[in-house]
Amino acid sequence: MIATAQNLLVELFVEELPPKALKKLGEAFAAGLAASLKAQGLITDGAVATPFASPRRLAAHITAVAAKAVDRSLLQKLMPVSVALDAAGNATPALLKKLAALGADASAVPQLKRAPDGKAEALFLDSTVPGATLAEGLQKALAEALAKLPIPKMMSYQLESGGGGGDGGGGGGGGGDGVRPGWTTVHFVRPAHGLVALHGDAVVPVTVLGLQSGRSTQGHRFEAPHNPVQLRDADSYAAQLAEQGAVIASFADRRAEIVRQLAAVAARADSAGLGLRPIDDDALLDEVTALVERPNVLLCQFEPEFLAVPPECLILTMKANQKYFPLLDAQGRLTHQFLVVSNISPADASAVVGGNERVVRPRLADAKFFFDQDRKKRLVDRVAGLAKVVYHNKLGSQGERTERVRKIAHAIGQQLGGPALAAQADIAALLAKADLLTDMVGEFPELQGVMGGYYARHDGEPEVIALAVEDHYKPRFAGDALPRNAVGLVVALADKLETLAGLFGIGAVPTGDKDPFALRRHALGVIRMLIEGALPLAIHPLIHHAFQAFPAGHGQAQAEVGFFLRERLSGWLREQGFSAQEVDAVVECHPERWAEIPKRLAAVRAFADLPEAASLAAANKRVGNILKKSDAAGDRAGNPAVNPALLVEPAEAALHSALGLIAPRADAAFAAGDYTASLQLLAGLRAPVDAFFDGVMVNADDAALRANRLALLGTLHASMNRVADLARLAS
Repeated sequence: MIATAQNLLVELFVEELPPKALKKLGEAFAAGLAASLKAQGLITDGAVATPFASPRRLAAHITAVAAKAVDRSLLQKLMPVSVALDAAGNATPALLKKLAALGADASAVPQLKRAPDGKAEALFLDSTVPGATLAEGLQKALAEALAKLPIPKMMSYQLESGGGGGDGGGGGGGGGDGVRPGWTTVHFVRPAHGLVALHGDAVVPVTVLGLQSGRSTQGHRFEAPHNPVQLRDADSYAAQLAEQGAVIASFADRRAEIVRQLAAVAARADSAGLGLRPIDDDALLDEVTALVERPNVLLCQFEPEFLAVPPECLILTMKANQKYFPLLDAQGRLTHQFLVVSNISPADASAVVGGNERVVRPRLADAKFFFDQDRKKRLVDRVAGLAKVVYHNKLGSQGERTERVRKIAHAIGQQLGGPALAAQADIAALLAKADLLTDMVGEFPELQGVMGGYYARHDGEPEVIALAVEDHYKPRFAGDALPRNAVGLVVALADKLETLAGLFGIGAVPTGDKDPFALRRHALGVIRMLIEGALPLAIHPLIHHAFQAFPAGHGQAQAEVGFFLRERLSGWLREQGFSAQEVDAVVECHPERWAEIPKRLAAVRAFADLPEAASLAAANKRVGNILKKSDAAGDRAGNPAVNPALLVEPAEAALHSALGLIAPRADAAFAAGDYTASLQLLAGLRAPVDAFFDGVMVNADDAALRANRLALLGTLHASMNRVADLARLAS
């Protein structure tokens, strides 16, 4: 890096950016600029790129940026010597033409280098490529960074007529990049009005989106003490915007300030010692951070009578519609107070507080009205209406879907808890989708299931049914809680299995990163309920029950669903901290009851720590390969019994004897569910197995001896691979 390296600041001043995308846009803008400048040799690995993003700006501060990249030597292959030079050693027309294309002439011929290139000798031109200037490099970097921005939806707009950007602070671009104000259409996430590019204290002349770079930017729309803000240099950007522009430019700093103020205002409001705290919601916090340039947190409240409405309704309407932070007490109960993050800081904030309280009141009144109206009709009386709600054009209505879920839930409930659980699961499955026809869920689809639970309680249904209705969508996402009772687990499992069987049956399967019906999430829910819920259910009968619920003619994709679930299972287990070898050893053994898998994995991990493990795993792999070859060659039919009379070698007799002693004990431990003991007992076979392979020829010429030895290995293989496929542990 040459001595003129200084810090660089680039800012694009725009109209209000989409709040849910702002954080990623800011990070991508800084990363894209830095990556391009590095590729051009204008910054080194040690350079630090700091993103800035506010509602009206994307910016990046990059350290140690050179004014010009160093020149570099370039050795270019021209052509084989036999083509480049004639018999007399003179340049051929082909060589001269190639040199001319590279900006050289015949005078360069004596300086060309000869070097072998594969089978032939070739000529190479050694030239110096000038390093890019910062103006050239930044121009390219801006174009590349903007092209790679994760823009959710592009806008098209006409350039403003009038002056260019320059130091004037953000007018429409003049024509520095060949565009004409008023005539040229620009495509970007939002209309851009200003461009800053400072290398130290010097403006870097670049243009983008019809804007000419300068040193002027805009502060807070209403509260900036100075507007425009004339930036002194790259390093004063954040400080000047804060002091002169009333803007916290850093997304991270602004977010931290909101968190600090939320906690401080909640503490001041807690005069009764209720332990008040703002609701914890990272997505809401990010969105609010993207809506304000200088946050000011204010305390508001609503009438306590609204607390009679389910808190989920009130919280959702405050967060989703108003971007407010509800205040909870120490027990997590909703209070009638909430916090607003304002973008202005008036001396008297009462008007702002009053305005927000007036705005939220009709929202809460609507929620109360929906809740009161919905309770006038029982859930069970809404079920018939599901026949008119389309679920999928190839899978019928929600009413038909409800009947399928009922059939699956009844079968699972019968297996898990007999007639009593089956009957409860049937009732819960009947009511589970009825809240889709309520006004509250119509307004807030996120509350489906939740509202069903409230309405079931109001209708006088037992708490076990209400909880199952509320929980039947769980787990909704990674890390979400499982249903809280057995009825909920049964209905949730039935619901997800019906979804998988239905959509796989019509070929609507995930492809690549596309999963429009969230089938991967449904599969993960099935896996978690079976394993974390410790449900003693076999996977293939479950899949069979799910497909049986559909009418004749529905696609039978049971094998595909089984494979899909097994793939998701392997990935989830690796996420829990098990190695790929451990997971493959257990999953490829195709256990039917997935609730046992954690115990099997623990047993495999304990076995792998034994000194005998590596040798037995290698032997098991060898046995498996021998048996596969013998099956292919037709040397082995099924699993015939071993004939002790044909055990002529001491080593094979010893292995048969050891198996007779160890295998029954290992099988008994397996049957008792003590997988660790089962595998550790098998460690006692190491010596006889090693001796067998050292002293016995399996593929003997005598067909009877060969078949008997293969039968012995078949018995060994079956005994060793009940808990897991130990060959997968072989390195």
